Amino acid sequence: MTQEPGSGPAPLHWKLVVDCADPQAQADFWAAALHYEVEDNNALIERLLHLGALPSEATVEFHGRLAFRDLVAVRHPDDPYDEDSGTGLGRRLLFQRVPEAKTVKNRLHLDVHAADGQREAEVERLEKLGASVLRWVREPGGEWATMTDPEGNEFCVQ
Repeated sequence: MTQEPGSGPAPLHWKLVVDCADPQAQADFWAAALHYEVEDNNALIERLLHLGALPSEATVEFHGRLAFRDLVAVRHPDDPYDEDSGTGLGRRLLFQRVPEAKTVKNRLHLDVHAADGQREAEVERLEKLGASVLRWVREPGGEWATMTDPEGNEFCVQ
């Protein structure tokens, strides 16, 4: 099945998420290794703290500014970013703290971002391509489907 150039759906936006024990150390390593920049979320964190939407225990001081304790991202320095939140809008790696060491679960996975209101349709499309749904997650921080590709590698659809 071939499509005319430009006639198909737009490519999906994604970020690579790496599970780890020390997000700040991982972010420093990969930012240096890739010549990326560690994202500065200080302004966003200060707003969330002021609103009472984030407990202070969820933050740490990192490079002289506030950072999320359990999440740190690095981004390509030439890519755009949201100036209000410090969040990159292009090529990114997000390091998230997990309690367990690598055993069976992937230490890294892709997060695929479906268009607004299209998560279920995107999951269905991916299932037709050979993916399977492991579980649907609904938490205060968001909703997503955790899936596996045809070889069992985990990824999420948000």
